[in-house]
Amino acid sequence: MSVTALLVCHDGARWLPAVLAGLTGQTLRVDRVAVVDTTSRDDSLDLVRDGLGRAGLNGSSLVVDVVPGSTSYPAAVRHGLDLAPALGADGEDEWVWLLHDDSNPAPTALAELLAAAEEHPDAAILGPKLREWPSLRRLLEVGLTITGTGHRETGLERGEYDQGQHDAVREVLAVNTAGMLVRRDVLESLGGLDEELPIFGNDIDFGWRAALAGHRTLVVPQAVVFHAEAAHRGVRRTPLTGRHTHYQERRAALFTSLANVSSRGFAWQYVRLFLGSLLRVVGYLGVRSVGEALDELAAVLSVHGRPRQVLAARRQRAERRVGEPSDVRRLLAPAWLPYRHGLDFVTDLASAATSQAADVAERRRLAQAPGEQAARGQRRPVEDDEDAYLTDTGMVARFFTNPVAVVLVLFGVLAILAGREAFGSITGGALSPVPVSAGDWWRLHATSWHPLGTGTDVPAPAYVLPFALAASLLLGSTGAVVSGLMLLAVPFSAWGAWRLLKVVGRLVDPLGLPRWLVVWGALTYALVPVTSGAWGEGRFGTVAVAALLPWAAHAALGFVDPDRDRRWRAAWRTALLLALGAAFVPGFWLFALLATAVVLGAAAVISPRLLRERDSWGPPVAAVAATPLLLAPWLLPLLTTGSGSGLLLEAGRLTVDQVTFGGLLTGRLNELGAPDCLGIVLGVLAVAALLPRRTRVPVVICWLVALAAALVSGVLSHVSLDLPSVTTRPSLGLFVVILQGTAIVAVALGADAYLRRLEEHHPAWQRGVAAALAVVAAAVPLGGLGWWLTTPDNAMARDAETTVPVYMQQSSLLGPEHGVLVVDGSVEDGVTYRIRREDGTTVGEDEILTLADEDADLTGEVQALVSAPTPGVVAALGDRGVEYVVLASPADGRISARLDATAGLEQASAEDRSTRAWRVDRPLDAAALDGPEPWWRTALLVVQGLAVLAAIVLAAPTVRQRREGRSHD
Repeated sequence: MSVTALLVCHDGARWLPAVLAGLTGQTLRVDRVAVVDTTSRDDSLDLVRDGLGRAGLNGSSLVVDVVPGSTSYPAAVRHGLDLAPALGADGEDEWVWLLHDDSNPAPTALAELLAAAEEHPDAAILGPKLREWPSLRRLLEVGLTITGTGHRETGLERGEYDQGQHDAVREVLAVNTAGMLVRRDVLESLGGLDEELPIFGNDIDFGWRAALAGHRTLVVPQAVVFHAEAAHRGVRRTPLTGRHTHYQERRAALFTSLANVSSRGFAWQYVRLFLGSLLRVVGYLGVRSVGEALDELAAVLSVHGRPRQVLAARRQRAERRVGEPSDVRRLLAPAWLPYRHGLDFVTDLASAATSQAADVAERRRLAQAPGEQAARGQRRPVEDDEDAYLTDTGMVARFFTNPVAVVLVLFGVLAILAGREAFGSITGGALSPVPVSAGDWWRLHATSWHPLGTGTDVPAPAYVLPFALAASLLLGSTGAVVSGLMLLAVPFSAWGAWRLLKVVGRLVDPLGLPRWLVVWGALTYALVPVTSGAWGEGRFGTVAVAALLPWAAHAALGFVDPDRDRRWRAAWRTALLLALGAAFVPGFWLFALLATAVVLGAAAVISPRLLRERDSWGPPVAAVAATPLLLAPWLLPLLTTGSGSGLLLEAGRLTVDQVTFGGLLTGRLNELGAPDCLGIVLGVLAVAALLPRRTRVPVVICWLVALAAALVSGVLSHVSLDLPSVTTRPSLGLFVVILQGTAIVAVALGADAYLRRLEEHHPAWQRGVAAALAVVAAAVPLGGLGWWLTTPDNAMARDAETTVPVYMQQSSLLGPEHGVLVVDGSVEDGVTYRIRREDGTTVGEDEILTLADEDADLTGEVQALVSAPTPGVVAALGDRGVEYVVLASPADGRISARLDATAGLEQASAEDRSTRAWRVDRPLDAAALDGPEPWWRTALLVVQGLAVLAAIVLAAPTVRQRREGRSHD
């Protein structure tokens, strides 16, 4: 078996040193190299000769030639084959390895390809996995196919990273010519690459022709080639592409589809591609991509305007085939895939049209208010600085010249980097392991009886529904839901705080808050769940409600909108956000209920007329009243099963609440929070915000909200919740978030008033004070982010600790009746117990077990088991669905001795010598944990579904008034 490497070069000096090093550094060297240079204008030719010469390739093992710059890639390949005649020694197979001057093979690429060729002797074409160069980790292609609309389909997501997810050797329609290994006789028998496709698309065309001729094409992901795609990305222009890369690519796609499609489908494909291309032209024009629209039109006219050329290509392919063409439909893209691409294109078109309409509307608004614009003087509107770069044609340039955008994006990147611990499967603190699939969450939400412990009717927490929805959208990945929440909550909080502060600023000051003040407030608030210690302890309930709070407050500000329709839409938006937040922290709804009552009571005293207008008091009342309906399958059973204590807890596994009075003031929930000095600085700044008269009233309102939160948290801190398994205090994470949030808003408003005063009177000492305060204020978010980046302390881990052997875990997955009773402790210190069922206690199930009543009969049986076990006690455990008993490390010797001597218990292997285990020798009953499923559970689920649907519809914008407005014009 011999290999001839064929390298085609054109102005590739930028990549050739690495490419040549990759070629000569193969663990399995090629027999000879043929290089064809298409008249490069740089040092490509010298680099090739020097690089290959130093590697010992010369004489008969190296052939280099130069051809005109207009030579196409297929012609260059054919010329390279002529330069290196077939070896044909002893009938030995000869392979041709095609390489581009911007494709760098990994050291083992050729060896892996040849190993696959030996393993699959019927394969004629093999191709590597292509990764992006220079990123090295992003996937470009792992085999190719083509859709019915001529779209080049790789089966990869845009920007998808290589994590071994596509590493199976498989048959494909085609592989890229960058790294393609092909039998020389096959390449020559098929006429080589088609010169009608000078630079793009010849790989798919060749693979399609080979498949029709009965040859197999395999992709070998173990072989890796890094490809810069210089021509495709426009990094390098050649005489064959010029400035119109899209034209060449689209023309190649149309020609390939028409030249290779079956005779039966040719007429339909011809019409389909022509009409589809015209639609694409309209679409490109709709998003103002005139250049691509013209390229698309030129491509379709070039192919469809010369039908004889297409028919000649089809005849040529038929003449070169031997026998009937093979069926290649299994290698083509699914028939539905073009429609998904079309839907994506329509979505992009609608998004672009919406952005364009918003830009026009903003320009008209500014044109209608010249006086207001002049009054602003040199101070530009906040939204111009924030949003202009999104609608400017030079978006990239606008982005890098907009410091606000750069800071916000940089913060998001650093936040994700700091939260890297949340990547993958995490547990610890308030986080239990996630279930195996989204179906477990759906089942937990839909059923009223849960086979946990000895069975319970305590309802599943309300957040199980949004978790199940999110996991379903993520193709069943439950771990991605929790990781996504912990990773994206901080950037999402910053976004929500940004929007809220802009609206609050406009309500207080017609000019709005300065943009850097809004940035400071958004970033400081976004770090609250981190600096408080909630993130480090895995308290995803507090993290989620912190992310939702500014969005809910922003929606609630719509209650003061002068337009009646907008007030009611704000009510339903607030209800949805309130219900979602209450699903994680029920106290969110209770505090909103209290705040609504206080505000309406104050309004009744200050302005009784407002309460006589239903459109004034109705929206806030509707918002808080709709929440119980949206949470009906959880809230009603929670109260009827005597588990009302859950209203004062938060999502996740029960943790020890360590909030003190000082922690409440500094925004710290536990020892995993940031240094107290950052919280003290924020508190001092909030007090100083009371000084400016201009914004004293709104700042006092912030203080009143904070005072209400402090009073409620103070009362709750003296409340004890006697849960079945432990006595604890209510969760105070929500109130820490509210206190920190109101302090940030107060500081932003006070700072705005102080800055406005400096614009009117600017003594030097006041500017010095302002500069000092700005430095101190900036230290809060910078210090919090720096602390998060450099402090690895948190309660999260990758794997949950378990004392249950693996074979018992696998057995418990067979059904809930295969339970494992785990006993901890000793005779002197007392024992505790729990029953593991199925995949263990997962997210959602932990709260059910926390609120479930203790089974007194089971407790008595466990006491008898460890003190005076009898066969009857063992039989009772079997009736409860217990298959194994585990005495956790360090196992009490006296208990172990008693259990060893008990009839009905067989000794079983354990994790280590200090742990003991036994198997219950009794037939298992699949119905041991069955419980009632009342009809009203289905009714509550229906009510919830209808309520959610109605709230979404009512929260959506109405077009009735717009139509009426147009009729009056």
